[in-house]
Amino acid sequence: MTQSPHSGPQLARLAALLADETRAAICLALLDGRAWTAGELARYAGVAASTATEHLNKLIDGGLLAQERQGRHRYVRLAGPQVAQLIEDLSAYAAPPAPPRTLRASSASAALARARTCYDHLAGRLGTTITDAMLERGLLQGSTGFALTDSGMDWFRELGIDLPDAASRGRRPMARSCLDWTERRPHLAGVAGAALCRHALDTGWCVRIGSGRALRVSPDGERALRDLLGVTAVA
Repeated sequence: MTQSPHSGPQLARLAALLADETRAAICLALLDGRAWTAGELARYAGVAASTATEHLNKLIDGGLLAQERQGRHRYVRLAGPQVAQLIEDLSAYAAPPAPPRTLRASSASAALARARTCYDHLAGRLGTTITDAMLERGLLQGSTGFALTDSGMDWFRELGIDLPDAASRGRRPMARSCLDWTERRPHLAGVAGAALCRHALDTGWCVRIGSGRALRVSPDGERALRDLLGVTAVA
């Protein structure tokens, strides 16, 4: 029997990388799309710095994380959008988390569910609501996976967002569906999703809450989303 290009042992090694709570927590933290230091990730995961370093080395060697050094500091990030998609997809299929036990944890969980970044695009109720509005207005079609329509391309241009052509964006699709782990419905990802998220942050439509992934829609953002897509406040 001919062995497939992706053999069982390779898949098992990949699964083993994420079959650890600390490494899984590190990957989830890095879904905010930013680079973190080993010390920051150690504090986030609640482990010693030496333990975090061991886990980071395994994730880097396994190809899930990339690193860069600036002076004495080492920064790590997810190796690319494909890794982010893998982590988000696995999160969507995982069992729902236990209900938060404290008011602070409950507030943080509600903020993530309402609006957050998923690597480099918008997620949570905000992400799915925007995606639904784009589908309803014919800016996006989803019959065979997400794709921008001609009207959608014009809409981005009118916003002043330059989307790269096929040669410039490489293998990353212009638009793709990403299963939202809190809404259990798709939101827009790909090059277009990343560009829209970057525009929302650059214009102040959305602002980060603290240092995590959670976002808050600003009054300017509420007006823009209402005028452009008919999206009202995301509760």
